[in-house]
Amino acid sequence: MLTLYDSAISGNAYKVRLLLSQLGIPFRRIEMNVDDGSTRAETFLKINRNGRVPTVMLADGTTLPESNAILFYFADRTPFWPETRLQQAQVLQWMFFEQYNHEPTIAVVRHWVAHLGRTEANEPALPGKVAGGYRALDVMEDHLGRHDYFVAGRYTIADIALYAYTHVAHEGGFDLSRYPAIKAWLARVAAQPGHIRITD
Repeated sequence: MLTLYDSAISGNAYKVRLLLSQLGIPFRRIEMNVDDGSTRAETFLKINRNGRVPTVMLADGTTLPESNAILFYFADRTPFWPETRLQQAQVLQWMFFEQYNHEPTIAVVRHWVAHLGRTEANEPALPGKVAGGYRALDVMEDHLGRHDYFVAGRYTIADIALYAYTHVAHEGGFDLSRYPAIKAWLARVAAQPGHIRITD
């Protein structure tokens, strides 16, 4: 059976749980603590040398880390991955945006505020991270004001990638009330068949 090295608080790990649920793929879940050094233990570093979750171990023992790579692996040849080369590239465009602009700001602020707490180490960087998060939300709002989903007019792994941390952005103090198109999109994603909550 597929094994998912997971963390209940990680949006990156939630992406994988959500897609597996929507595809109806059974898996064994192993909870990892991302704050206590467990992912840096030698036993886990043998599974993922980068020491991060999520990581999946396939039935044959092959491991695959990195949330968006995992999303592609399972979405390929399913309705979650579009057919045309341009649409496929557009899915990747939004997934790269998520990892370079969205996750390093919105996810980091959420982790600092809701899980670690503000500290002397992270407090100076917080305003810049918050500003970057709002810039990412502005880009999303502009696109979603003209489209129901990010690519191909339908729900794809681009939506899963961006939904994971956007729907809990308020936990980091981000005010989503100023983003009506994002809020409508969040509701559309939550209504998809097989949807699970990040706490499930």
